[in-house]
Amino acid sequence: MLAGAVAAEEAGAAGADRLIALERDWDPEGRTADLAGLIATLAPRHVLFPETQTGGDLARRLAAASGEPLFPGAESISPQAVGRPAKGHRVEQRCRPPRLITIVADVVAAHGGRVHEARPLAAAAVPVRRAILSADVIPADPARVPLSEADFVLSAGNGVTDFASFHALAQALGATPGASRMVCDAGLMPRAAQVGASGTVLGATCYFALGIAGAPQHLQGIARVEHVVAVNTDLHAAMIERAGLAVVADAQKVMPALIAALEAEAAP
Repeated sequence: MLAGAVAAEEAGAAGADRLIALERDWDPEGRTADLAGLIATLAPRHVLFPETQTGGDLARRLAAASGEPLFPGAESISPQAVGRPAKGHRVEQRCRPPRLITIVADVVAAHGGRVHEARPLAAAAVPVRRAILSADVIPADPARVPLSEADFVLSAGNGVTDFASFHALAQALGATPGASRMVCDAGLMPRAAQVGASGTVLGATCYFALGIAGAPQHLQGIARVEHVVAVNTDLHAAMIERAGLAVVADAQKVMPALIAALEAEAAP
């Protein structure tokens, strides 16, 4: 069964045999109340949410309201166990599937079986105490996001001298600016921007290192990062070895080239 604002054809192709259309997409309190009512009525064995800004928030609200445990960020699911990576993808946490689970995007294969009926079912509206007349998603300014909470970090090392291009590239990419200890010691970036064991240990999805050789303390700060991109003139730099994608070039030449490419892509 699938609950949400989804067309019957899409729901059936996804493997749903029943479909409940829920209103109040922009009302998290109302949606939580609706789902709590459905769970109480239908008593499903499992309730799956996408680990997105909206889906993850809804799952956590429902867990808090119901007192039930939530397993967030699942990347593997079977009738016997649910799992997710931990400690920089070095180990996997596994347990028996609880009722409430969130699934990371693009990690579970699409339904490959036959198309189901997705027959519409009526859902009784659940009244809520407060009503939200309108709501907008306001994205955070990447330049003001703390490094510990940033998902994409662009970092400058001793090989960066053009900091005007560095900040312009960070803005164009929507990345949070970071820096090596040497850059912060020189006063070229604030101390809060320092990445490393003596600065901030990142949990970002992507780390873009410009002109950073990769001292051991710095590499400790990005041990949990999933994707690393590095630009450095030294082919044998430790950061180049750590990177999944490496460009052996001068950062002063790469930065304006990337900005020009981004501007060309954004142009109508």
